[in-house]
Amino acid sequence: MGILSGLDALGLGNLSSADLYENEEKKEKKRYEREEQPAPKAHKVESEKDFVFLKTYSCPVCDREFKNPTMRSNKARMIGNDMDLRPRYTHVDPIKYDVICCPYCGCAALTRYFDQLTYPQARLIRENISKNYKAAAVVKETLSYDEAMVRYQLALGNAMVKRSRASEKAFICLKMAWLIRGKMENFDFDPDSHNGSIFQAEEEQKELLRNALEGFLNARQNETPPICGMDSVTIDYLVAALSFECGDIETSAKLIGSVLQNKGTSSRMKDMARDLKEKVIGELRSRG
Repeated sequence: MGILSGLDALGLGNLSSADLYENEEKKEKKRYEREEQPAPKAHKVESEKDFVFLKTYSCPVCDREFKNPTMRSNKARMIGNDMDLRPRYTHVDPIKYDVICCPYCGCAALTRYFDQLTYPQARLIRENISKNYKAAAVVKETLSYDEAMVRYQLALGNAMVKRSRASEKAFICLKMAWLIRGKMENFDFDPDSHNGSIFQAEEEQKELLRNALEGFLNARQNETPPICGMDSVTIDYLVAALSFECGDIETSAKLIGSVLQNKGTSSRMKDMARDLKEKVIGELRSRG
């Protein structure tokens, strides 16, 4: 299955084959003791819906207003990062909500790029996306991983059609890989019937990471930082991490050395680079 295979249902199957260039509870008290005590207040368990709302946007292609599921700013608590900079939060996976998608014409992009369309790009989207797009019937406030993936595929299709920079396409591929990782971590796969699904998800993640690496290598050579909001040190670290994940240990080692030697590298980034360096050294030793 291609990385844009989910677009078939949206009437955009022609894009799916296009080239990319992403304790045991306490015992109950006695009845009379329970009755004497006031009922405890129920503790509210936060759900994903508490962190998301429908925000109104104006489409740069068809000029219509629409609502899009959007993260509430500063509500979710970040608890860490993966090696390749994927952020982790409590109660919600924000990666699912970083695509804005017009339900009327199919214009879609990462949040940071949605309002940056030029007139020629809008024309390309109208000609290659909108005329075939099947309008979405319902806009949901919360998204499943599979629903979010289709939105990312649409964003990637838009990026290809409007001839975006390599960095934008690479960033979408990277976030799609993060999305698959989140799905694997949060879904309880039945080992008797879903081993194929797990294997397929792992293979899709690897393909997206390879595409992300290719795009960021291109951007590193041909674009001026900041790239996708990242400075040159962060880009070098990210490429090192992606190179390691894709098996290019030599490139990873070279870039990690550059990050650690750069006087402008923050202490946090140096800590991450040292952790990655240990993984690189371990992999080189295992190869003999």
